Amino acid sequence: MCLGIPGQITAIIDENRHLALVDVGGVKREVNIACIVDEDHPANTCVGDWVLVHVGFAMNRIDEDEAQETLNLLTQLAELELEFNHN
Repeated sequence: MCLGIPGQITAIIDENRHLALVDVGGVKREVNIACIVDEDHPANTCVGDWVLVHVGFAMNRIDEDEAQETLNLLTQLAELELEFNHN
């Protein structure tokens, strides 16, 4: 199973190499955005976009509501795992 983690693009690091800085749960990571850019949505317009990140690549854009819902579910799962491991 593959899991994409929501993150928000905060800066373009290298437009030619399609590299961006993405905030993933408060941690900023360098991510390749080649999969989400095209003529209608070039790299320089991606700041602020919410994306699903998997193994260092932004796989697709998502809306902010979907991103927040997914982040909330991941937080709940982490809390349940902690509770389960402490019992």
